[in-house]
Amino acid sequence: MIKNLYHGSLKIIEKPVFGYGKTYNDYGRGFYCTDSLEMAKEWGVSKDQDGYANCYKLNCTELNILDLNEPQYCILHWLTMLLQNREFDAPSGLALEAKEYLLVNFLVDYESYDAIIGYRADDSYFSFAQDFINGTISFRQLNNAMHLGKLGQQFVLKSKTAFDRICFVDSEPAESGAWYAKKRLRDKIARREYFNVERSRRQRGDLYITQIMDEEMMPGDLRLR
Repeated sequence: MIKNLYHGSLKIIEKPVFGYGKTYNDYGRGFYCTDSLEMAKEWGVSKDQDGYANCYKLNCTELNILDLNEPQYCILHWLTMLLQNREFDAPSGLALEAKEYLLVNFLVDYESYDAIIGYRADDSYFSFAQDFINGTISFRQLNNAMHLGKLGQQFVLKSKTAFDRICFVDSEPAESGAWYAKKRLRDKIARREYFNVERSRRQRGDLYITQIMDEEMMPGDLRLR
């Protein structure tokens, strides 16, 4: 299967380099792409600088791909990867305990895969995750919050095998004036919907991190679907 992928950047990248990149990205070091050309243009610009949407084709045949949208995974698997890779503000004892619990029980061996499909934690979405481990929002609210602003999915190349199979096709310019504004608007909409609707809308039966830990819920628990 051939998959079309796009990578937003301030420069044209004809050959992604295996082993290069920041270790504290969502899924660790890798090459972060999207299947949306428009999203790549948003990610490719800064406030004062134009960028590019680099276009690629990836041969996915026989690649071992971790898809966090599959039914055996829940939002806690994604969150646990963030906890391992991103710098989290954990000011409370609860947050520290939650981090330890999730790392022990929900961490997937994602480094053994060639590629990963899952959510992208932009500023708003990262703050939603922080609220959950601090006990501010429920499991249901975190799930709902991840769909606010329609941020979409990212496709991350992890292994040398995957890097060897990606081919540069072309690049499209992205003007900062247009695409940075769209990126900020998407983030603003997500935050507004979150604070206006999700953050204050508690429902009877909502699961919070305290109950998940107290009842020692594990992957596969039907309450975490």
